[in-house]
Amino acid sequence: MKVVLSSDHGGVNIRKEIASLLDEMKIQYEDIGCDCEGSVDYPDYGIPAAERVANGEFDFGILVCGTGIGMSMTANKVKGVRCALVHDVFSAKMTRQHNDANVIAMGERVIGPGLAREIVKAFLESEFEGGRHENRVNKIMAYEEN
Repeated sequence: MKVVLSSDHGGVNIRKEIASLLDEMKIQYEDIGCDCEGSVDYPDYGIPAAERVANGEFDFGILVCGTGIGMSMTANKVKGVRCALVHDVFSAKMTRQHNDANVIAMGERVIGPGLAREIVKAFLESEFEGGRHENRVNKIMAYEEN
């Protein structure tokens, strides 16, 4: 499993916490987020990460900004990305199992580091169930093709 990790200025602390978790889980990752103190534009960090998931270089992406909203909107503009905004463990698990999400976004101003770790763990340890859900995901992907 390979993960790309990114954030803007609003998600630096949680991103570092997630990097620590990925190290503990012995999951290969690349951190392409900013290490800045000043304000930057989230698309500059979300789009490159989403593109690297879409092109198959990485299996999953984890994005963090202040609320997670900007990163999720940005990532979902990239063809082949199914990004879910998640702020709880149940949603993180369900978006993998039912939506085959390949990217998640979180907000550092919304959740703390402990919950962020649990969300990432649930997301990465869950698997797509297929079955009736596969048809639904295929409809999304077919629409994207048009």
